Amino acid sequence: MGTADQATPELISPRSPRVAAARRLAKRNFRGKDRLFLAEGPQAVREAASHRGPDGRPTLVELFTTVEAAERYGEIIAAARASGARVHHASSDVLAEVSQTVTPQGLVGVCRFLDSPFEQILAARPKLVAVLAHVRDPGNAGTVLRCADAAGADAVVLTDASVDLYNPKSVRASVGSHFHLPVAVGVPVEQAVQGLKAAGVRVLAADGAGEDDLDDQLDAGAMGGPTAWIFGNEAWGLPEETRALTDAVVRVPIHGKAESLNLATAAAVCLYASARAQRVGRAR
Repeated sequence: MGTADQATPELISPRSPRVAAARRLAKRNFRGKDRLFLAEGPQAVREAASHRGPDGRPTLVELFTTVEAAERYGEIIAAARASGARVHHASSDVLAEVSQTVTPQGLVGVCRFLDSPFEQILAARPKLVAVLAHVRDPGNAGTVLRCADAAGADAVVLTDASVDLYNPKSVRASVGSHFHLPVAVGVPVEQAVQGLKAAGVRVLAADGAGEDDLDDQLDAGAMGGPTAWIFGNEAWGLPEETRALTDAVVRVPIHGKAESLNLATAAAVCLYASARAQRVGRAR
């Protein structure tokens, strides 16, 4: 890459207006006001550079990169420029100011919000959906989003009582999955359940104390249709009024001596069980 404009960083002051504008996106109120968020690292920035939001606009607006990272990830810089993003070569001190990690990887992207209207998700007739209700830990939210992406889910829904989709920890934990599937945010859980049911989706609550066993559901052939899984709070699960809205409350069986599964692990098991059952159903 060794072009002249990359020989030295153009942004060397952490007090630069551009740096200050990006740094403030670490706070939720500013993210909401600007409708922008930060994506760090080569995987997230690579995905952002090729992504377009529901309105068709490029998602990546701006990219801060060190000279070293620009040389190492030349294809990402080229993709960012091709998408129309402004690319700033910055000093390591500037990247440290913008970054939300202890050891920055030299690439921080400023991205437009990319969530989809819930009605648009329903109109697409989804077959597999993860609903995060009362999930408060951003790392868990990002990990469940990544699991849903890996399992081939059609969408993720974050209710109005759940963590911010664009929290930096959530974005990092998803490892680029924010850019792979539609996500609706701020949907009341009652509206989410009613809308999914009206779209022909069976709604299941994942709960360790559920009356129905996941293995039994699979053995009975009950998991092959369109399904939405609702995952609750990390500490206290789902409230009774939410469980009562669903078609069934399903537990992941514990065959060993573990007391329980954490949220992300349980979500992975449930989503993959549904994905497997749906593939088997299509093959018949």
